[in-house]
Amino acid sequence: MLYHSTNNYQHTARLEQAVTRGLAPDGGLYIPDSLPRLPKAFLRNMSAMSLQEMAYAIIAFALKDDVPEDVLHDIVFSAFDFEIPLVKTAAGNHVLELFHGPTMAFKDVGTRFMARLLNHYRTRHPEWKTLNVLVPTSGDTGSAVANSFWRMPGVNVYVLYPRDAVNKIQKTQFATLGGNVTAIEVNGSYDDCKSLVEEAFMDSELNTVMRLTSAMSINYARLVPQMIYYFWAYTQLLREQKVNDLVFAIPCSNLGNLTSGLMAQQMGLPVKRFISVENQNNIFYNYVKTGVFTPKPTQYSIAPALDAGCPNNFARVVELLGSHENICRHIHAYSYDDNQIIETIRQTYRDERYLLDPHTAVAYRALAEDLQPGETGVALATAHPAKLKTLMEGIINESLILPAQLARFMGGKMHVVKMPNGFTAFKHLLLDNA
Repeated sequence: MLYHSTNNYQHTARLEQAVTRGLAPDGGLYIPDSLPRLPKAFLRNMSAMSLQEMAYAIIAFALKDDVPEDVLHDIVFSAFDFEIPLVKTAAGNHVLELFHGPTMAFKDVGTRFMARLLNHYRTRHPEWKTLNVLVPTSGDTGSAVANSFWRMPGVNVYVLYPRDAVNKIQKTQFATLGGNVTAIEVNGSYDDCKSLVEEAFMDSELNTVMRLTSAMSINYARLVPQMIYYFWAYTQLLREQKVNDLVFAIPCSNLGNLTSGLMAQQMGLPVKRFISVENQNNIFYNYVKTGVFTPKPTQYSIAPALDAGCPNNFARVVELLGSHENICRHIHAYSYDDNQIIETIRQTYRDERYLLDPHTAVAYRALAEDLQPGETGVALATAHPAKLKTLMEGIINESLILPAQLARFMGGKMHVVKMPNGFTAFKHLLLDNA
């Protein structure tokens, strides 16, 4: 199957090129020329499958034999080796808990698959010598990527994070690893970190000397496995009830999670609509309301994974749905500020004894406001509340126990490279390690 750039339909690549490059040479994002639709019989019988079996069947169908069956089987069964439970709160609302992986964030799903697929391609190309993975982070992405690639031979990972914008628990998950993981503290914002990575991919000298790829959600290999949990939520609902008019509420920043949901819908998942939910960094919300896409400087919030001033998967959303009118038909958009997020967390914990992290809280609130009678709604829970332990304790006025999966990082020594905000400094750092 061919993948084309969102900037130029004539610029195409095979899956291996799309995944190992991350970003097209013209700066566009790779997207498949078409997505195959799953047979209706398969959709009816999915509920009889395990998560791993379903994931393998759907991904194999989506990738159309671009990866050998035995290789893909090993990748999928290794990547999806943790639970993704669908829980029902005391109020009867459905929450898909995507935070039961190694770093307790939904990004474990995409990064574990991507790391294993990239490693497969690396072993086929000994001339690459070293694969260099670049990733900007506001917290969760960096930890998920670093742990997915940690100690993988022939791979170096560079995690760029903004100074004073990543909490200690999140930072320890990638900065204490060492080895093939380099943590880079940038004197700037998350958008600055993202720009440095994007500029690196456009630099001819760097790309001549080093084999670079991205672990951001611009990499198509992140999006494919994320489709799976939308199908998984549907199968779990089918086991307990008849599902009518399925609606998903998604915390959004760079729109990768939303893009994966739209891809699942195009492959045949019966979704009535999606609800995209942002914090005060509400660029996509403003686009839905006005038809004008206007990036703006990032505003820091209590939901750091939502702090993005220029959603980099916007071009894919437009490519998948076309017109602004059609986007509005498939997506309802909401935006909440910090005070509204805090209010939602406190009220839900008080009334339902269910603790929402700030990112999940926006989805939970929007679903309650948007869902209509007769519809079935699912809010995506994208991070464990303890990842923001100090903040959460202040909101609910109770102590939280740090799960063992997070506590294991806390005693490690930090290995951090501090860097000014500027591409010259970043380029020199990479070249010095080439």
